Amino acid sequence: MKPKIFIDGEHGTTGLQIRARMAEREDVELLSIPEAERRNAALREDLLNTADIAILCLPDDASREAVAMVSGNDSVRIIDTSTAHRTAPDWVYGFAEMDKAQAEKIKGARFVANPGCYPTGAIGLLRPLRQAGLLPERYPVSVNAVSGYTGGGKQMIAQMEDPAHPDAISSPNFLYGLTLKHKHVPEMQTHGLLARAPIFAPSVGRFPQGMIVQIPLFLGDLGTGATLESLHAALVAHYAGQSIVTVVPLEDSATLARVDAVELAGKDTMKLFVFGTSGGAHVNLVALLDNLGKGASGAAVQNMDLMLSA
Repeated sequence: MKPKIFIDGEHGTTGLQIRARMAEREDVELLSIPEAERRNAALREDLLNTADIAILCLPDDASREAVAMVSGNDSVRIIDTSTAHRTAPDWVYGFAEMDKAQAEKIKGARFVANPGCYPTGAIGLLRPLRQAGLLPERYPVSVNAVSGYTGGGKQMIAQMEDPAHPDAISSPNFLYGLTLKHKHVPEMQTHGLLARAPIFAPSVGRFPQGMIVQIPLFLGDLGTGATLESLHAALVAHYAGQSIVTVVPLEDSATLARVDAVELAGKDTMKLFVFGTSGGAHVNLVALLDNLGKGASGAAVQNMDLMLSA
């Protein structure tokens, strides 16, 4: 029998993109709740408990509620795309490439927390350097980023695309998270292996999908042997043997005049760069991804495939 997959919240932005990625697949059976019935709690609970894997595309509280609905049914496995469980010790973090053993952990997990879009870029840059001993755990990390507006869901999409919307946004680019208490910070700190919470400054651009995450570093404040070349070498070694995360060669990065935030729109991969000057005092670590691809829906499907391969 084909494994049954239920996308709880399939009519939201993340759910729609997951469904689109699975539309032509014949190896799974998609369970669906009509949009008109999306508030039918009994039907939703029945589908959750019928699924082999339920992918939750819901706000945090609704995700916790969904998990409670299947708590006594060990046959149901969960991928949660919300923030609710990303630092929970009994959930496996769904970033398969962040460690050599992570894919195997995801394969065998019942509960998988899908990463956030910004944290995917930040952790992808930070964790290898922490594990290589090149980035001290108490380094004062700053994460600066810009995302496509689809990351804000249907509300922000309407605000950006409909001039008649009562809260229409006309700005080509804007900062938010100005209190520095963004919900992604604990996730970055925990899985970035940092002893101090990073400063996180997110922004949104007038483009639907795409993302740039930047982490500038002072080389003199890092570990012994930290250079442009050694940081790049640590990233290359960390991501060897897989095809999802690519570390751009230093010689290629040196020829670039710009990095385009939408280059990977529609793709489920990620590119990492180390920018700077050989022998210089600073580097800028950069991650490029699609906020709805490797940053959300694409990652959820990758995690589902790993779980189905167990």
